[in-house]
Amino acid sequence: MVSRMDFSGDDSSQVSVDTFVDIVVVGSGAGALTSAIYAADQGMSVLVVEKSDKYGGTSAISGGGIWIPNNDHFRKKGGNDSFEKAMTYLNAATAGKVAASRLKAYLDNAPEMVRYLEENTRVRYAVAEKYPDYYPDLPGALAGGRTLDPELYDTSELGEELKNLRAASPTTLLMGKIAWTARDAHKVIAKESGWRLLILWLMLRYKLDFRWRKKSGFRRDRRTALGNSLIASLRRSLMDRDVPLWLNTEFQDFIIDNGRVVGVKVFSNGNTRTVHARKGVIMASGGFEQNQALRDQYLPQPTKVEWSATPAGQNTGAALTAGQSIGAATDLLDWAWWSPTMRVPKEDKARGLFAERAFPGAIIVNGEGKRFVNEAEPYLECGHAMYRDNEKTGGKSIPAWVIFDSHFRFNYAMGPLMPGQIMPDSRLPSLWNKTLYWKAESLEGLAAEIGVDEDGLKETVDRVNQFASTGDDKDFQRGGNIFDRYYGDQNVTPNPCLAPVKKGPFYAMRIEAGDIGTKGGLLTNENAQVVREDGSVIEGLYAIGNASASVMGTSYPGAGSTIGPAMTFGFIAVKSLVKQPAAVTVNRPVEAEEMA
Repeated sequence: MVSRMDFSGDDSSQVSVDTFVDIVVVGSGAGALTSAIYAADQGMSVLVVEKSDKYGGTSAISGGGIWIPNNDHFRKKGGNDSFEKAMTYLNAATAGKVAASRLKAYLDNAPEMVRYLEENTRVRYAVAEKYPDYYPDLPGALAGGRTLDPELYDTSELGEELKNLRAASPTTLLMGKIAWTARDAHKVIAKESGWRLLILWLMLRYKLDFRWRKKSGFRRDRRTALGNSLIASLRRSLMDRDVPLWLNTEFQDFIIDNGRVVGVKVFSNGNTRTVHARKGVIMASGGFEQNQALRDQYLPQPTKVEWSATPAGQNTGAALTAGQSIGAATDLLDWAWWSPTMRVPKEDKARGLFAERAFPGAIIVNGEGKRFVNEAEPYLECGHAMYRDNEKTGGKSIPAWVIFDSHFRFNYAMGPLMPGQIMPDSRLPSLWNKTLYWKAESLEGLAAEIGVDEDGLKETVDRVNQFASTGDDKDFQRGGNIFDRYYGDQNVTPNPCLAPVKKGPFYAMRIEAGDIGTKGGLLTNENAQVVREDGSVIEGLYAIGNASASVMGTSYPGAGSTIGPAMTFGFIAVKSLVKQPAAVTVNRPVEAEEMA
Protein backbone atom coordinates (compact mmCIF):
# COMPACT_ATOMS: atom_id res chain seq x y z
CA MET A 1 0.00 0.00 0.00
CA VAL A 2 1.25 3.48 -0.79
CA SER A 3 0.38 6.80 0.79
CA ARG A 4 -0.11 8.75 -2.41
CA MET A 5 -1.37 8.08 -5.92
CA ASP A 6 -0.60 10.63 -8.62
CA PHE A 7 -2.52 10.01 -11.84
CA SER A 8 -0.59 12.59 -13.85
CA GLY A 9 1.31 9.91 -15.79
CA ASP A 10 0.35 7.97 -18.90
CA ASP A 11 -0.45 4.57 -17.39
CA SER A 12 -4.09 4.23 -18.40
CA SER A 13 -4.25 0.83 -16.69
CA GLN A 14 -4.50 2.76 -13.42
CA VAL A 15 -8.10 3.64 -14.30
CA SER A 16 -9.26 0.29 -15.63
CA VAL A 17 -10.76 -1.07 -12.40
CA ASP A 18 -13.13 0.25 -9.75
CA THR A 19 -11.88 0.99 -6.25
CA PHE A 20 -13.66 -0.05 -3.06
CA VAL A 21 -13.09 1.59 0.33
CA ASP A 22 -15.09 2.34 3.45
CA ILE A 23 -14.84 6.15 3.18
CA VAL A 24 -13.92 8.54 0.38
CA VAL A 25 -12.76 12.02 1.38
CA VAL A 26 -12.88 14.64 -1.38
CA GLY A 27 -10.33 17.43 -0.80
CA SER A 28 -7.05 17.64 1.11
CA GLY A 29 -7.39 20.64 3.43
CA ALA A 30 -7.19 20.44 7.21
CA GLY A 31 -10.73 19.14 7.62
CA ALA A 32 -10.26 16.47 4.97
CA LEU A 33 -6.97 15.17 6.40
CA THR A 34 -8.31 15.20 9.96
CA SER A 35 -11.28 13.09 8.78
CA ALA A 36 -9.04 10.61 6.98
CA ILE A 37 -6.68 10.18 9.92
CA TYR A 38 -9.45 9.63 12.44
CA ALA A 39 -11.27 7.21 10.11
CA ALA A 40 -8.12 5.16 9.60
CA ASP A 41 -7.65 4.99 13.37
CA GLN A 42 -11.17 3.59 13.67
CA GLY A 43 -10.16 0.68 11.46
CA MET A 44 -11.76 1.90 8.25
CA SER A 45 -10.18 1.93 4.81
CA VAL A 46 -9.96 5.49 3.51
CA LEU A 47 -9.09 7.19 0.24
CA VAL A 48 -8.42 10.93 -0.12
CA VAL A 49 -8.80 12.44 -3.60
CA GLU A 50 -7.48 15.89 -4.47
CA LYS A 51 -8.18 17.85 -7.67
CA SER A 52 -4.89 19.76 -7.63
CA ASP A 53 -1.32 18.58 -8.11
CA LYS A 54 -0.67 19.92 -4.59
CA TYR A 55 -2.26 18.90 -1.32
CA GLY A 56 -3.37 21.24 1.44
CA GLY A 57 -6.02 23.38 -0.24
CA THR A 58 -6.76 26.78 1.21
CA SER A 59 -5.67 25.55 4.65
CA ALA A 60 -2.05 25.37 3.48
CA ILE A 61 -1.90 29.10 2.70
CA SER A 62 -3.92 30.18 5.74
CA GLY A 63 -2.99 31.27 9.26
CA GLY A 64 -3.82 27.75 10.42
CA GLY A 65 -5.35 28.91 13.68
CA ILE A 66 -8.40 27.13 15.06
CA TRP A 67 -11.05 28.67 17.29
CA ILE A 68 -11.63 26.08 20.02
CA PRO A 69 -13.55 27.31 23.07
CA ASN A 70 -12.85 25.58 26.39
CA ASN A 71 -9.65 24.00 25.04
CA ASP A 72 -7.16 22.11 27.22
CA HIS A 73 -4.23 24.44 26.50
CA PHE A 74 -6.04 27.49 27.87
CA ARG A 75 -7.35 25.64 30.92
CA LYS A 76 -3.86 24.37 31.77
CA LYS A 77 -2.65 27.96 31.80
CA GLY A 78 -5.38 28.95 34.22
CA GLY A 79 -7.82 30.24 31.63
CA ASN A 80 -11.43 30.65 32.63
CA ASP A 81 -13.68 29.35 29.86
CA SER A 82 -16.66 27.01 29.76
CA PHE A 83 -19.21 25.46 27.45
CA GLU A 84 -21.82 27.86 28.84
CA LYS A 85 -19.75 30.99 28.16
CA ALA A 86 -18.94 29.83 24.65
CA MET A 87 -22.56 28.98 23.87
CA THR A 88 -23.69 32.38 25.15
CA TYR A 89 -21.17 34.04 22.85
CA LEU A 90 -22.01 31.90 19.81
CA ASN A 91 -25.73 32.44 20.27
CA ALA A 92 -25.14 36.19 20.30
CA ALA A 93 -22.74 36.11 17.32
CA THR A 94 -24.89 33.88 15.11
CA ALA A 95 -28.11 35.70 16.11
CA GLY A 96 -30.32 32.62 15.91
CA LYS A 97 -29.40 31.83 12.29
CA VAL A 98 -27.78 28.46 13.09
CA ALA A 99 -29.46 25.40 14.62
CA ALA A 100 -28.65 25.04 18.31
CA SER A 101 -27.85 21.36 17.76
CA ARG A 102 -25.02 22.26 15.38
CA LEU A 103 -23.56 24.83 17.77
CA LYS A 104 -23.72 22.32 20.62
CA ALA A 105 -22.06 19.62 18.50
CA TYR A 106 -19.23 21.99 17.70
CA LEU A 107 -18.60 23.07 21.29
CA ASP A 108 -18.86 19.49 22.57
CA ASN A 109 -16.45 18.01 20.03
CA ALA A 110 -13.90 20.74 19.24
CA PRO A 111 -11.76 20.29 22.39
CA GLU A 112 -11.92 16.50 22.01
CA MET A 113 -10.80 16.74 18.37
CA VAL A 114 -7.69 18.76 19.27
CA ARG A 115 -6.91 16.46 22.19
CA TYR A 116 -7.16 13.42 19.89
CA LEU A 117 -4.84 14.89 17.25
CA GLU A 118 -2.20 15.95 19.75
CA GLU A 119 -2.22 12.58 21.49
CA ASN A 120 -2.23 10.47 18.31
CA THR A 121 -0.65 12.48 15.48
CA ARG A 122 2.18 14.90 14.79
CA VAL A 123 -0.08 17.96 15.05
CA ARG A 124 0.90 20.39 17.81
CA TYR A 125 -0.82 23.60 18.88
CA ALA A 126 -0.16 26.36 21.40
CA VAL A 127 -2.72 28.72 22.84
CA ALA A 128 -2.72 32.32 21.61
CA GLU A 129 -3.45 33.77 25.05
CA LYS A 130 -3.62 37.38 23.87
CA TYR A 131 -5.73 36.86 20.76
CA PRO A 132 -9.24 38.10 21.65
CA ASP A 133 -12.55 36.99 20.22
CA TYR A 134 -13.60 39.14 17.27
CA TYR A 135 -16.69 40.58 18.97
CA PRO A 136 -15.39 41.54 22.42
CA ASP A 137 -18.54 43.44 23.36
CA LEU A 138 -20.84 40.43 23.01
CA PRO A 139 -21.77 38.41 26.11
CA GLY A 140 -19.52 35.41 26.65
CA ALA A 141 -16.59 36.88 24.70
CA LEU A 142 -13.06 36.32 26.00
CA ALA A 143 -10.00 38.56 25.79
CA GLY A 144 -7.92 35.61 24.61
CA GLY A 145 -7.38 31.87 24.89
CA ARG A 146 -9.85 30.38 22.43
CA THR A 147 -7.58 30.50 19.39
CA LEU A 148 -4.89 27.86 19.01
CA ASP A 149 -1.81 28.56 16.87
CA PRO A 150 0.12 25.72 15.11
CA GLU A 151 3.64 25.12 16.28
CA LEU A 152 6.52 25.09 13.78
CA TYR A 153 6.97 21.84 11.86
CA ASP A 154 10.15 20.41 10.30
CA THR A 155 9.21 19.72 6.69
CA SER A 156 12.22 17.45 6.14
CA GLU A 157 10.08 14.76 7.78
CA LEU A 158 7.89 14.75 4.66
CA GLY A 159 10.66 13.44 2.43
CA GLU A 160 9.58 13.36 -1.22
CA GLU A 161 6.11 14.51 -0.27
CA LEU A 162 7.44 17.99 0.48
CA LYS A 163 7.41 18.81 -3.23
CA ASN A 164 3.65 18.13 -3.32
CA LEU A 165 2.81 20.43 -0.39
CA ARG A 166 1.05 23.61 -1.46
CA ALA A 167 3.52 26.39 -0.63
CA ALA A 168 2.70 28.87 2.10
CA SER A 169 1.46 32.27 1.03
CA PRO A 170 4.23 34.90 1.07
CA THR A 171 1.94 37.01 3.26
CA THR A 172 2.34 34.46 6.08
CA LEU A 173 6.15 34.51 6.01
CA LEU A 174 8.64 36.98 7.45
CA MET A 175 10.21 38.78 4.47
CA GLY A 176 8.29 36.37 2.26
CA LYS A 177 10.49 33.36 3.13
CA ILE A 178 10.98 32.80 6.88
CA ALA A 179 8.46 30.81 8.92
CA TRP A 180 7.13 32.25 12.15
CA THR A 181 4.21 31.50 14.40
CA ALA A 182 1.24 33.83 14.73
CA ARG A 183 2.43 34.58 18.25
CA ASP A 184 5.82 35.72 16.96
CA ALA A 185 4.19 37.75 14.19
CA HIS A 186 1.99 39.54 16.70
CA LYS A 187 4.97 40.42 18.86
CA VAL A 188 6.69 42.04 15.90
CA ILE A 189 3.60 43.72 14.47
CA ALA A 190 2.61 45.24 17.81
CA LYS A 191 6.27 46.17 18.43
CA GLU A 192 6.27 44.54 21.84
CA SER A 193 9.45 44.43 23.91
CA GLY A 194 12.16 42.33 22.22
CA TRP A 195 10.62 42.37 18.74
CA ARG A 196 13.83 43.42 17.01
CA LEU A 197 15.83 40.63 18.65
CA LEU A 198 13.15 38.16 17.61
CA ILE A 199 13.48 39.19 13.96
CA LEU A 200 17.26 38.87 14.14
CA TRP A 201 16.97 35.40 15.66
CA LEU A 202 14.51 34.22 13.00
CA MET A 203 16.73 35.55 10.21
CA LEU A 204 19.81 33.92 11.75
CA ARG A 205 18.06 30.56 12.11
CA TYR A 206 17.09 30.67 8.45
CA LYS A 207 20.59 31.68 7.29
CA LEU A 208 22.34 28.97 9.30
CA ASP A 209 20.22 26.27 7.68
CA PHE A 210 21.57 26.95 4.18
CA ARG A 211 23.05 23.42 3.85
CA TRP A 212 19.59 21.84 4.05
CA ARG A 213 18.19 24.25 1.50
CA LYS A 214 21.06 23.54 -0.86
CA LYS A 215 20.78 19.77 -0.40
CA SER A 216 17.01 19.66 -0.73
CA GLY A 217 16.79 22.11 -3.61
CA PHE A 218 14.13 24.15 -1.78
CA ARG A 219 14.52 27.87 -1.13
CA ARG A 220 11.81 27.73 1.51
CA ASP A 221 12.50 27.57 5.20
CA ARG A 222 12.96 24.00 6.46
CA ARG A 223 10.50 24.88 9.18
CA THR A 224 6.99 25.77 8.27
CA ALA A 225 4.33 27.50 10.33
CA LEU A 226 0.68 28.50 10.46
CA GLY A 227 -1.58 26.66 8.01
CA ASN A 228 1.37 25.16 6.17
CA SER A 229 2.61 23.60 9.41
CA LEU A 230 -0.83 22.19 10.13
CA ILE A 231 -1.10 20.58 6.70
CA ALA A 232 2.46 19.25 6.79
CA SER A 233 1.95 17.60 10.18
CA LEU A 234 -1.41 16.16 9.13
CA ARG A 235 0.06 14.85 5.86
CA ARG A 236 2.94 13.16 7.69
CA SER A 237 0.41 11.61 10.07
CA LEU A 238 -1.58 10.34 7.09
CA MET A 239 1.60 8.80 5.69
CA ASP A 240 2.24 7.13 9.04
CA ARG A 241 -1.06 5.30 8.52
CA ASP A 242 -0.46 4.45 4.84
CA VAL A 243 -3.66 6.22 3.84
CA PRO A 244 -3.62 6.84 0.07
CA LEU A 245 -3.91 10.38 -1.27
CA TRP A 246 -4.56 10.69 -5.01
CA LEU A 247 -3.47 13.97 -6.56
CA ASN A 248 -4.63 15.29 -9.93
CA THR A 249 -7.93 13.52 -9.32
CA GLU A 250 -11.05 15.63 -9.78
CA PHE A 251 -14.43 14.81 -8.29
CA GLN A 252 -17.12 14.60 -10.97
CA ASP A 253 -20.30 13.21 -9.45
CA PHE A 254 -21.87 10.98 -6.83
CA ILE A 255 -22.79 7.34 -7.29
CA ILE A 256 -26.33 6.86 -6.02
CA ASP A 257 -28.07 3.59 -5.09
CA ASN A 258 -31.66 3.71 -3.80
CA GLY A 259 -31.24 7.34 -2.77
CA ARG A 260 -28.00 6.68 -0.88
CA VAL A 261 -24.59 8.05 -1.85
CA VAL A 262 -22.38 4.97 -2.27
CA GLY A 263 -19.33 6.47 -3.95
CA VAL A 264 -17.96 9.03 -6.37
CA LYS A 265 -16.81 9.30 -9.95
CA VAL A 266 -13.44 11.00 -10.36
CA PHE A 267 -11.53 12.15 -13.42
CA SER A 268 -7.80 11.89 -13.99
CA ASN A 269 -5.45 11.60 -16.93
CA GLY A 270 -8.33 11.72 -19.37
CA ASN A 271 -10.22 8.87 -17.72
CA THR A 272 -13.12 8.46 -15.34
CA ARG A 273 -12.67 6.15 -12.38
CA THR A 274 -15.34 4.87 -10.02
CA VAL A 275 -14.64 4.80 -6.30
CA HIS A 276 -17.21 2.93 -4.20
CA ALA A 277 -17.66 3.84 -0.54
CA ARG A 278 -19.19 1.23 1.76
CA LYS A 279 -19.81 3.71 4.58
CA GLY A 280 -20.02 7.10 2.92
CA VAL A 281 -18.46 10.15 1.27
CA ILE A 282 -17.10 13.24 3.03
CA MET A 283 -17.09 16.31 0.82
CA ALA A 284 -14.30 18.65 1.95
CA SER A 285 -13.70 20.19 -1.44
CA GLY A 286 -14.05 23.86 -0.52
CA GLY A 287 -16.50 26.53 -1.60
CA PHE A 288 -17.30 28.09 -4.97
CA GLU A 289 -15.29 31.31 -4.91
CA GLN A 290 -13.19 30.27 -7.92
CA ASN A 291 -16.28 29.79 -10.11
CA GLN A 292 -17.30 33.09 -11.72
CA ALA A 293 -20.69 31.80 -12.86
CA LEU A 294 -21.62 30.73 -9.32
CA ARG A 295 -20.30 34.01 -7.90
CA ASP A 296 -22.51 35.89 -10.34
CA GLN A 297 -25.47 33.71 -9.42
CA TYR A 298 -25.22 33.93 -5.64
CA LEU A 299 -22.88 36.63 -4.31
CA PRO A 300 -23.58 40.37 -4.12
CA GLN A 301 -22.34 42.41 -7.07
CA PRO A 302 -19.80 43.33 -8.21
CA THR A 303 -17.80 40.15 -7.66
CA LYS A 304 -14.77 38.64 -9.37
CA VAL A 305 -12.80 35.42 -9.05
CA GLU A 306 -9.63 37.50 -9.25
CA TRP A 307 -10.44 39.18 -5.93
CA SER A 308 -10.32 35.93 -3.96
CA ALA A 309 -7.24 35.07 -1.91
CA THR A 310 -7.75 31.31 -2.34
CA PRO A 311 -5.76 29.07 -4.73
CA ALA A 312 -6.59 29.92 -8.32
CA GLY A 313 -8.85 27.46 -10.12
CA GLN A 314 -9.38 25.11 -7.18
CA ASN A 315 -12.58 25.79 -5.21
CA THR A 316 -15.14 25.77 -8.00
CA GLY A 317 -18.26 24.54 -6.18
CA ALA A 318 -18.17 20.85 -7.09
CA ALA A 319 -19.83 19.82 -3.83
CA LEU A 320 -22.51 22.49 -4.16
CA THR A 321 -23.65 21.67 -7.69
CA ALA A 322 -23.48 17.90 -7.22
CA GLY A 323 -25.34 18.14 -3.92
CA GLN A 324 -28.05 20.36 -5.40
CA SER A 325 -28.57 17.87 -8.22
CA ILE A 326 -29.62 15.20 -5.70
CA GLY A 327 -31.86 17.45 -3.64
CA ALA A 328 -29.53 18.81 -0.95
CA ALA A 329 -30.60 21.91 0.94
CA THR A 330 -28.27 24.90 0.97
CA ASP A 331 -27.75 27.99 3.08
CA LEU A 332 -25.72 31.23 3.20
CA LEU A 333 -24.99 31.17 -0.53
CA ASP A 334 -24.95 34.98 -0.64
CA TRP A 335 -22.12 35.16 1.92
CA ALA A 336 -18.38 34.72 1.84
CA TRP A 337 -15.58 34.95 4.37
CA TRP A 338 -15.11 38.53 3.20
CA SER A 339 -11.74 40.22 3.32
CA PRO A 340 -10.40 43.29 1.53
CA THR A 341 -7.81 42.09 -0.96
CA MET A 342 -5.31 43.59 -3.35
CA ARG A 343 -3.92 42.28 -6.60
CA VAL A 344 -0.16 42.01 -6.93
CA PRO A 345 1.16 41.93 -10.50
CA LYS A 346 2.23 38.45 -11.69
CA GLU A 347 0.67 36.68 -8.69
CA ASP A 348 -2.11 34.17 -9.44
CA LYS A 349 -4.28 35.09 -6.47
CA ALA A 350 -5.09 38.20 -4.50
CA ARG A 351 -3.60 38.99 -1.10
CA GLY A 352 -5.85 39.58 1.86
CA LEU A 353 -5.39 42.57 4.15
CA PHE A 354 -5.67 41.24 7.68
CA ALA A 355 -3.46 42.90 10.31
CA GLU A 356 -2.23 45.93 8.35
CA ARG A 357 -5.55 47.75 8.44
CA ALA A 358 -5.14 48.28 12.21
CA PHE A 359 -1.72 49.93 11.96
CA PRO A 360 -1.82 53.62 12.95
CA GLY A 361 -1.62 56.09 10.10
CA ALA A 362 -3.50 54.29 7.31
CA ILE A 363 -7.14 54.91 6.42
CA ILE A 364 -9.60 53.39 3.94
CA VAL A 365 -11.70 55.70 1.76
CA ASN A 366 -14.25 55.34 -1.03
CA GLY A 367 -14.40 57.21 -4.33
CA GLU A 368 -15.79 60.24 -2.53
CA GLY A 369 -12.64 60.35 -0.41
CA LYS A 370 -14.62 59.44 2.70
CA ARG A 371 -14.07 56.78 5.33
CA PHE A 372 -16.90 54.27 5.70
CA VAL A 373 -15.54 51.66 8.11
CA ASN A 374 -13.49 51.06 11.24
CA GLU A 375 -10.33 49.96 9.46
CA ALA A 376 -9.22 47.79 12.41
CA GLU A 377 -12.38 45.69 12.66
CA PRO A 378 -12.44 41.98 11.67
CA TYR A 379 -11.90 41.39 7.96
CA LEU A 380 -15.32 39.78 7.48
CA GLU A 381 -16.99 42.96 8.70
CA CYS A 382 -14.61 45.18 6.75
CA GLY A 383 -15.34 43.38 3.49
CA HIS A 384 -19.06 43.39 4.16
CA ALA A 385 -18.89 47.14 4.86
CA MET A 386 -17.47 47.66 1.36
CA TYR A 387 -20.63 46.15 -0.13
CA ARG A 388 -22.93 48.14 2.15
CA ASP A 389 -21.22 51.43 1.31
CA ASN A 390 -20.99 50.55 -2.37
CA GLU A 391 -24.77 50.24 -2.46
CA LYS A 392 -25.17 53.47 -0.49
CA THR A 393 -22.83 55.48 -2.73
CA GLY A 394 -23.96 54.03 -6.03
CA GLY A 395 -20.82 52.04 -6.74
CA LYS A 396 -18.07 54.19 -5.24
CA SER A 397 -16.67 51.80 -2.63
CA ILE A 398 -15.52 48.90 -4.81
CA PRO A 399 -12.71 49.47 -5.30
CA ALA A 400 -11.76 51.37 -2.17
CA TRP A 401 -8.38 52.86 -1.37
CA VAL A 402 -5.90 52.55 1.49
CA ILE A 403 -4.25 55.93 2.06
CA PHE A 404 -1.08 56.54 4.12
CA ASP A 405 1.86 58.93 4.34
CA SER A 406 5.64 58.63 4.30
CA HIS A 407 5.82 58.11 8.07
CA PHE A 408 3.59 55.06 7.78
CA ARG A 409 5.46 53.88 4.70
CA PHE A 410 8.78 53.95 6.60
CA ASN A 411 7.53 52.15 9.70
CA TYR A 412 4.83 49.68 8.67
CA ALA A 413 3.97 47.07 6.07
CA MET A 414 0.96 47.23 3.79
CA GLY A 415 0.30 44.11 1.73
CA PRO A 416 3.50 43.20 -0.15
CA LEU A 417 5.09 46.58 0.68
CA MET A 418 7.49 45.93 3.53
CA PRO A 419 8.33 48.94 5.74
CA GLY A 420 10.41 51.50 3.86
CA GLN A 421 13.25 51.11 6.35
CA ILE A 422 13.60 47.55 5.00
CA MET A 423 12.28 47.99 1.45
CA PRO A 424 12.58 51.62 0.25
CA ASP A 425 10.71 52.74 -2.84
CA SER A 426 13.91 52.48 -4.87
CA ARG A 427 13.87 48.69 -4.34
CA LEU A 428 10.25 48.16 -5.33
CA PRO A 429 9.58 46.49 -8.70
CA SER A 430 8.89 49.11 -11.34
CA LEU A 431 5.86 47.08 -12.42
CA TRP A 432 4.19 47.87 -9.09
CA ASN A 433 4.16 51.62 -9.70
CA LYS A 434 0.62 52.70 -10.64
CA THR A 435 -0.60 49.09 -10.56
CA LEU A 436 -0.11 48.14 -6.91
CA TYR A 437 0.60 51.53 -5.38
CA TRP A 438 0.25 55.18 -6.36
CA LYS A 439 2.39 58.00 -4.96
CA ALA A 440 2.19 61.80 -4.97
CA GLU A 441 3.76 64.67 -3.07
CA SER A 442 0.38 66.08 -2.03
CA LEU A 443 -3.06 64.76 -1.16
CA GLU A 444 -4.45 66.74 -4.08
CA GLY A 445 -2.01 65.05 -6.43
CA LEU A 446 -2.79 61.63 -5.00
CA ALA A 447 -6.54 62.16 -5.36
CA ALA A 448 -6.02 63.06 -9.02
CA GLU A 449 -3.84 59.97 -9.56
CA ILE A 450 -6.48 57.54 -8.29
CA GLY A 451 -9.65 59.36 -9.30
CA VAL A 452 -10.90 60.11 -5.78
CA ASP A 453 -12.72 63.31 -4.84
CA GLU A 454 -10.03 65.78 -3.77
CA ASP A 455 -12.09 67.84 -1.33
CA GLY A 456 -13.55 64.73 0.27
CA LEU A 457 -10.11 63.20 0.82
CA LYS A 458 -8.63 66.38 2.31
CA GLU A 459 -11.60 66.80 4.64
CA THR A 460 -11.36 63.14 5.73
CA VAL A 461 -7.63 63.37 6.45
CA ASP A 462 -8.09 66.58 8.46
CA ARG A 463 -10.78 64.90 10.54
CA VAL A 464 -8.70 61.76 11.13
CA ASN A 465 -5.73 63.88 12.19
CA GLN A 466 -7.92 65.50 14.84
CA PHE A 467 -8.99 62.07 16.09
CA ALA A 468 -5.35 60.96 16.23
CA SER A 469 -4.46 63.84 18.56
CA THR A 470 -7.18 62.88 21.05
CA GLY A 471 -7.21 59.13 20.50
CA ASP A 472 -10.98 59.17 19.98
CA ASP A 473 -12.33 58.16 16.55
CA LYS A 474 -15.72 59.81 16.77
CA ASP A 475 -16.87 58.37 13.43
CA PHE A 476 -16.05 54.65 13.69
CA GLN A 477 -14.48 54.09 17.15
CA ARG A 478 -11.30 52.63 15.69
CA GLY A 479 -9.10 51.33 18.48
CA GLY A 480 -12.03 51.38 20.87
CA ASN A 481 -11.94 47.71 21.86
CA ILE A 482 -9.40 45.01 22.66
CA PHE A 483 -9.67 43.34 19.26
CA ASP A 484 -8.89 46.55 17.36
CA ARG A 485 -5.85 47.15 19.55
CA TYR A 486 -4.46 43.62 19.12
CA TYR A 487 -2.61 44.64 15.96
CA GLY A 488 -2.09 48.28 16.90
CA ASP A 489 1.35 49.73 17.63
CA GLN A 490 1.67 49.70 21.42
CA ASN A 491 4.22 52.52 21.23
CA VAL A 492 1.67 54.93 19.74
CA THR A 493 -0.45 56.89 22.19
CA PRO A 494 -3.13 57.67 23.13
CA ASN A 495 -4.60 55.19 20.61
CA PRO A 496 -2.35 52.46 19.13
CA CYS A 497 -4.55 52.32 16.02
CA LEU A 498 -4.62 56.05 15.22
CA ALA A 499 -1.89 58.33 13.86
CA PRO A 500 -2.01 61.42 11.65
CA VAL A 501 -1.69 61.32 7.87
CA LYS A 502 0.28 64.47 7.14
CA LYS A 503 3.82 63.90 5.89
CA GLY A 504 4.34 63.64 2.12
CA PRO A 505 4.82 61.88 -0.12
CA PHE A 506 1.43 60.22 0.18
CA TYR A 507 0.53 56.71 -0.98
CA ALA A 508 -2.59 54.87 -2.12
CA MET A 509 -3.24 51.18 -2.70
CA ARG A 510 -6.36 49.79 -4.36
CA ILE A 511 -8.42 47.19 -2.50
CA GLU A 512 -11.29 45.02 -3.69
CA ALA A 513 -14.18 43.27 -1.94
CA GLY A 514 -12.38 39.94 -1.81
CA ASP A 515 -12.66 36.81 0.26
CA ILE A 516 -10.80 33.85 1.74
CA GLY A 517 -13.56 31.46 0.62
CA THR A 518 -17.33 31.32 0.36
CA LYS A 519 -19.45 30.80 3.48
CA GLY A 520 -22.47 29.08 1.97
CA GLY A 521 -22.86 25.51 0.84
CA LEU A 522 -24.67 22.25 1.53
CA LEU A 523 -26.76 22.37 4.69
CA THR A 524 -25.77 19.78 7.28
CA ASN A 525 -27.04 18.60 10.64
CA GLU A 526 -25.16 18.13 13.91
CA ASN A 527 -23.52 14.96 12.53
CA ALA A 528 -22.21 16.74 9.40
CA GLN A 529 -24.76 14.79 7.31
CA VAL A 530 -26.14 16.64 4.30
CA VAL A 531 -29.88 17.20 4.57
CA ARG A 532 -32.75 17.93 2.19
CA GLU A 533 -35.11 20.89 2.45
CA ASP A 534 -37.47 18.82 4.62
CA GLY A 535 -34.63 18.04 7.04
CA SER A 536 -34.28 14.39 6.05
CA VAL A 537 -30.77 13.03 5.68
CA ILE A 538 -29.16 12.11 2.36
CA GLU A 539 -27.69 8.79 3.48
CA GLY A 540 -23.99 8.34 2.91
CA LEU A 541 -23.23 12.03 2.23
CA TYR A 542 -21.35 14.34 4.59
CA ALA A 543 -19.99 17.85 4.04
CA ILE A 544 -17.49 19.88 6.05
CA GLY A 545 -15.53 23.11 5.76
CA ASN A 546 -16.57 25.53 3.03
CA ALA A 547 -18.34 22.74 1.14
CA SER A 548 -21.00 23.12 3.85
CA ALA A 549 -22.97 26.11 5.12
CA SER A 550 -20.92 27.58 7.96
CA VAL A 551 -21.86 26.70 11.54
CA MET A 552 -20.87 30.31 12.31
CA GLY A 553 -23.73 31.70 10.22
CA THR A 554 -22.95 35.18 8.96
CA SER A 555 -20.51 35.83 11.81
CA TYR A 556 -16.78 35.32 12.42
CA PRO A 557 -16.50 34.72 16.19
CA GLY A 558 -12.72 34.45 16.37
CA ALA A 559 -9.48 33.61 14.58
CA GLY A 560 -9.77 30.05 13.30
CA SER A 561 -13.55 30.02 12.80
CA THR A 562 -13.10 28.46 9.36
CA ILE A 563 -10.54 25.70 9.93
CA GLY A 564 -11.64 24.89 13.49
CA PRO A 565 -15.15 23.85 12.40
CA ALA A 566 -13.82 22.06 9.29
CA MET A 567 -11.60 19.83 11.43
CA THR A 568 -14.20 19.39 14.15
CA PHE A 569 -17.04 18.40 11.84
CA GLY A 570 -14.65 16.09 9.97
CA PHE A 571 -14.07 14.41 13.33
CA ILE A 572 -17.83 14.34 13.98
CA ALA A 573 -18.55 12.92 10.51
CA VAL A 574 -16.28 9.94 11.16
CA LYS A 575 -17.96 9.31 14.51
CA SER A 576 -21.25 9.09 12.63
CA LEU A 577 -19.85 6.97 9.80
CA VAL A 578 -18.48 4.39 12.20
CA LYS A 579 -22.06 3.68 13.28
CA GLN A 580 -23.45 3.46 9.75
CA PRO A 581 -24.16 0.06 8.15
CA ALA A 582 -22.15 -0.69 5.04
CA ALA A 583 -23.88 -0.28 1.70
CA VAL A 584 -24.78 -3.78 0.53
CA THR A 585 -24.09 -3.02 -3.11
CA VAL A 586 -20.42 -2.24 -2.46
CA ASN A 587 -19.72 -4.57 0.44
CA ARG A 588 -16.70 -6.52 -0.72
CA PRO A 589 -13.01 -6.45 0.34
CA VAL A 590 -10.50 -4.06 -1.14
CA GLU A 591 -8.29 -5.81 -3.65
CA ALA A 592 -4.60 -5.11 -3.15
CA GLU A 593 -4.05 -4.08 -6.74
CA GLU A 594 -6.74 -1.44 -6.41
CA MET A 595 -4.83 0.45 -3.73
CA ALA A 596 -1.27 -0.19 -4.92
